[in-house]
Amino acid sequence: SPPRDAMCLPLSQCLDWCNLPLRHRSSRRNDSKRATILLRAQKSGPLGRDPNIEHAKLGVIRLDYHYPTEVGDIDNAESFQYPVVYRAVPGLTFQMCQEGKMTPEVEEAFKDAVRFLHAQGCSFITGDCGFMLYFQDLAERLISLPVAMSPLCSLPSVTTAFRHHGKIAIFTANSEMLEPMHDEIMRMCGVETHEQKYVIVGCEDVPGFEPIFHGGKLDIAVATPGIVAKALKVCEEQEVHAFMFECTQLPPFSDAVRAATRKPVFDAITTCDFFMSSCVDNPRFGLNDWHLAWDGDHGNYVLGDCLTPHSKKKLVTINRGNTVLHT
Repeated sequence: SPPRDAMCLPLSQCLDWCNLPLRHRSSRRNDSKRATILLRAQKSGPLGRDPNIEHAKLGVIRLDYHYPTEVGDIDNAESFQYPVVYRAVPGLTFQMCQEGKMTPEVEEAFKDAVRFLHAQGCSFITGDCGFMLYFQDLAERLISLPVAMSPLCSLPSVTTAFRHHGKIAIFTANSEMLEPMHDEIMRMCGVETHEQKYVIVGCEDVPGFEPIFHGGKLDIAVATPGIVAKALKVCEEQEVHAFMFECTQLPPFSDAVRAATRKPVFDAITTCDFFMSSCVDNPRFGLNDWHLAWDGDHGNYVLGDCLTPHSKKKLVTINRGNTVLHT
């Protein structure tokens, strides 16, 4: 039967359409759809080049914790192939985050940070510490953007992908520190980490990794053999099919573990890439160049940037490392 819009054609054209072979009718129908799309594009602006659509940006909530970062670390913007906006929360120390409880003042600063990233046009918001899972519910309720405050937010998907095959090794900076978060992981992710499906591996005894516990520079070259050795050992002892790196400073070792074990490694960077890929142009197919291009400049963020002078003075680690208090 003719398409619904066939009777909108002049009678002569309508009769011509009825006499076309089926394959020609299909071709004309497709041409008509293309023409409609192009007509709409001409009315609204150049197809795929809407100047009002900015390139998607990642928003990262930072601890009040300054340290020298490495590429691969979530706090190093060069770890990403898209723009990143950082916002520190004055007073939110690693210890406070680890305990999962903020003071009323810090909580307000945390809310301000989330709203700030939203106002900056970020498409997805995350945190720079795996323990920020404690604040997932709070952040997600504030805004309508996707929020994954910890790499552990990816654990349900990884679990589903390997539900009937092997175990998942969860690497963390310190296994004893992760244990108190068991109930929160269960509540937020629906994952029971005490099940045999999961193996918790702490990296606290890896030579070269200890600087992360006191804000020092991570020694990648020294620490890599130790991280890889732990991965190989757990694969020998358990039927591990995948790795989940909970600590946001572990991604610099992900490729080494992938190469050594030939198994997938999920971490803070893969979590961000997953969500951000849903917001940017896929150049391989479909409509291309539909948002503004990014110039590739990450800038030079320093802990405390994006804060008012008054808020900067509340940063606990303001005098550590290269952090400068701007006035």
